Amino acid sequence: MNKIFSHPALRNDAGALIYAAKSFAAAMLAYYIALSIGLERPSWAIITVYIVSQTSVGASLSRSLYRLAGTVVGASATVLIVPTFANTPILCSLVLTGWIAFCLWLSLLERTPRAYAFVLAGYTASLIGFPAVSDPGGIFNVAIVRVQEIAIGIFCAALIHRYVLPARVSGQFNAKLSQTLRAARGRVADTLAGKPAAASGPLHLALALQFLQGISHHIPYDFALSAPVRQARNAIHDRLARLVIVNCELHDRLPASGTLPADVQTLLGDVQDWLAGEDASRSGTAEALRHRSAHLIARYAAQAQTFEDALQVSFIHYLSEAVTLLQQCERLSGAIRHAKPVFGEIHTRAAKGYVFHRDPLTAARTALGAFAIILSGCLVWIFSAWPDGGTAVSILGVCCTLFGSFDTPAPHIVKYIIGSFWGVVISLFYSFALLPQVSDFPVLVAVLAPAYLLAGSLQARPPTTFMAMGITLTLPILCELGARYSGDFAIAANTAIALFAATGFAVVTMSLLQTVQADAAIARLLSLCQRDIRRSVKGTLRVDETHWINLMMDRTALLLPRLQRSEHAPELALDRLLHSLRLGLSVMHLRRGDIPPGGEMDGLFHQINTADRSPLRERIADIIEHHLPAADERSREFVGRLVDLHCALEGPERGE
Repeated sequence: MNKIFSHPALRNDAGALIYAAKSFAAAMLAYYIALSIGLERPSWAIITVYIVSQTSVGASLSRSLYRLAGTVVGASATVLIVPTFANTPILCSLVLTGWIAFCLWLSLLERTPRAYAFVLAGYTASLIGFPAVSDPGGIFNVAIVRVQEIAIGIFCAALIHRYVLPARVSGQFNAKLSQTLRAARGRVADTLAGKPAAASGPLHLALALQFLQGISHHIPYDFALSAPVRQARNAIHDRLARLVIVNCELHDRLPASGTLPADVQTLLGDVQDWLAGEDASRSGTAEALRHRSAHLIARYAAQAQTFEDALQVSFIHYLSEAVTLLQQCERLSGAIRHAKPVFGEIHTRAAKGYVFHRDPLTAARTALGAFAIILSGCLVWIFSAWPDGGTAVSILGVCCTLFGSFDTPAPHIVKYIIGSFWGVVISLFYSFALLPQVSDFPVLVAVLAPAYLLAGSLQARPPTTFMAMGITLTLPILCELGARYSGDFAIAANTAIALFAATGFAVVTMSLLQTVQADAAIARLLSLCQRDIRRSVKGTLRVDETHWINLMMDRTALLLPRLQRSEHAPELALDRLLHSLRLGLSVMHLRRGDIPPGGEMDGLFHQINTADRSPLRERIADIIEHHLPAADERSREFVGRLVDLHCALEGPERGE
């Protein structure tokens, strides 16, 4: 029986049903409280519950906090804007649209779950502000009541998800971390075994790191005794990101098995056995491997006479670093799982953790597109004198803020429209067939339960989330779940027309103004990488090694999903990104290292951006051999950095 319920599909089904039941309970509790205190539109409390509810405690609570903050800011901005420009509807619409676009721009730059607060600041201004443009007198009361309704929904959602069968996000984090560490060991093992695509394969760890970061952000809201320590989470991220680089260096240095000395070959075999065995977390074996590596490095570094000898020493060095990083990751994982501090050689105070790529120009392009879309909708509404135009434009603003972060927003809006269609059908059935027969609250809950439980379970599944939201957000409005039932078909029909007009207009205009082609997004990311390399060559890139690696990991996580939609060879884009990562890191090391005196390094950096790098690589090999044998630690470090640069320059040529 346990094996049956341990099946992933059944676990997902059970989780979706539990989420649906908890969300429905929170929605009905919020609705009851809003009705009891006589709020004007208690349906907003229901809507809020389904917007902020997530499948874990931490995500639900953090999203609730950000929604509350964004709602208060958005309502305050609306109260300032609408009365100030009440006599000029076009100017009022222009300022409201500018505020929404500004909030969208900030949300695109933030790129953490905190961005939801900025989304809601624009979202709320759109929902409250545009319907009030033609009747600004009651805007203050509307804003106050709306904040109260939303606050009730947030409180009820947080209460239910926190105390009723809470799903801890920390457990999800620990499970994903264990899976990521197994994948990392497997990637390094594949590299040492000489398997194809072993160099760029670890780049896919970037997606796992991005996912872990997304979970990690919600952990402080989890209220779990085993919540992972923040510094330890940052430290393990730094080491896994560094492992991607180390794996690439091993791939480039791994010679044919027959050319390795016997003791190095034995060490390589023992490391492979350690990676494949069950004792990868036992520090004793790792310590022995590191001690043997250090002994071999010292012996062969002192005997190195040629570039090939230096390459071999560098290989042993990176083999030792791979063992060290994996061992430290295992120790950090254990500390995170048991919420214990880390002592010894693993220092976590200086850990950077995830570094987000931010592109103000791309964010501005998206925000300007939203500005043009919403403003054009306002002009159509004002000049046509459409009575429900304010409602339509408010929905249009919601579409631009909620879907503006997607490269191709139209398919997601289409899913929402499909859900809204079914929401309208279900709402009309409820409004004119079932609700007239309902006389008390318990019966109303029983009547609403089938539709909301089905929609809630669909909302918990990523493929159907947006479609389900179309149902859960449409039902409370069209069913007129207020203090009293009116059953006005004209109001329901006009609201439905405004909904579909706004979402249809959003699909067309966002396809034209806010769609970003995959190849254009990939080219933009790669061009920014090249820009940073030029800055590194000039010595103007003011970041350290860990910051650079972690930033490039985030860029990789942004690049990988877009490769599936690219019309060009995805392998070339990955190779170019990997090349940029390593080249920038090598230049950074040499720029900040203690370079021996002499004129042999003059002009070396300026040749990096040339089209043909073969002469440069030959020159670097000559410089390396000139400094062999490396008599002291300073010279050995310099030679090792030159070997890194030589290997990094073997990537795609500039302009490919």
